[in-house]
Amino acid sequence: TKIPFRLNQNQALLTFEDEEVAQRLIKMGKHTVNLDNKIADVSVKPFTLEMGIKFELRVTMSGKKINVSEVPELSIPEDWVRDKLELNFYKSEQGGGGEVENVSYDKQSRTAVITFLRPGAANSFVSCTKYPFFVNGRCYRLSVSLHTDVHLEKFQLYCGISERTILLKGIQETEDDEESVQDMIEIHFQKLSNGGGEIENIKYVSKGVTWVCFEE
Repeated sequence: TKIPFRLNQNQALLTFEDEEVAQRLIKMGKHTVNLDNKIADVSVKPFTLEMGIKFELRVTMSGKKINVSEVPELSIPEDWVRDKLELNFYKSEQGGGGEVENVSYDKQSRTAVITFLRPGAANSFVSCTKYPFFVNGRCYRLSVSLHTDVHLEKFQLYCGISERTILLKGIQETEDDEESVQDMIEIHFQKLSNGGGEIENIKYVSKGVTWVCFEE
């Protein structure tokens, strides 16, 4: 999960290509930046993000089960609906199906899960999204999708730290627009003579606040 960082007014975030550059600038602490003929003493700070979450989602597609939705409302008992669904998907002429092991039908949500006896029988429905359903001489269209099992794994909390990013505070307001000030900050911190280096990303806020998200 991405952790948003609140970047306040007159602050900037700079991410360098090299971690050593960011750490060197943090150790230096104070920097004098020329902003349109105005001298600004800015401070460089390290920062940590709030607590984040890491996890893996493992999705397994079943070769025996399919999900069926949009089952029509029929004025017949639920057992009959299950039987008709089983017959419809048993050795169907549509090029799929096979002997059915079980039909789980939910009348309220108008959905069903069809479980075939033969492993891999459900794979023939990969490219089939609408499926004909014949009842009492009428043909309905069912929505069909493969059944998936989702498991949450390796769930852990972590503290996000960007070793290549610095936080600038104390940037004075000028009459220049935000983009121009950002360019001047970038020029200053790209110069080797100022202890800087190649900048991968920069974001400066002159008014209000913004939320910044980091990629892992």
